[in-house]
Amino acid sequence: MKLLLKVISILALTFGLLNAEPIELNGNKNGYDVKLTSEKTLVVGDNTLFAIVSKDGKVITNAKVKVKFFMPEMPGMPYMEYKDKAKLVDGKYQMLVNFAMSGTWQFHLMFKTADGKVHKIRSSVNL
Repeated sequence: MKLLLKVISILALTFGLLNAEPIELNGNKNGYDVKLTSEKTLVVGDNTLFAIVSKDGKVITNAKVKVKFFMPEMPGMPYMEYKDKAKLVDGKYQMLVNFAMSGTWQFHLMFKTADGKVHKIRSSVNL
């Protein structure tokens, strides 16, 4: 019985790792299109994410972008949060996010455009 459980666990883990892919999320707000991607599958620990902000098909490179990932408080677990201000790298806004544990992390991606308006995209990712 123990051997069967070990085999099933190994197969489930292998299946999960083989099907894991980098994220690619799209959203829009007030005429702006936002694409959030990662280079690799999200993991517990440090992850590099990229955001591309565009309007009418033209990439916006003069916005101020920041992100907040958080997991609400649950029984036996405190509220967790990680914030970062993005840096423009090769036309994409690069952010470093550290996930403290697996699970569903909600996020708010905020960007301030040249006209001074702040826009917010909300979504979530699963580890």
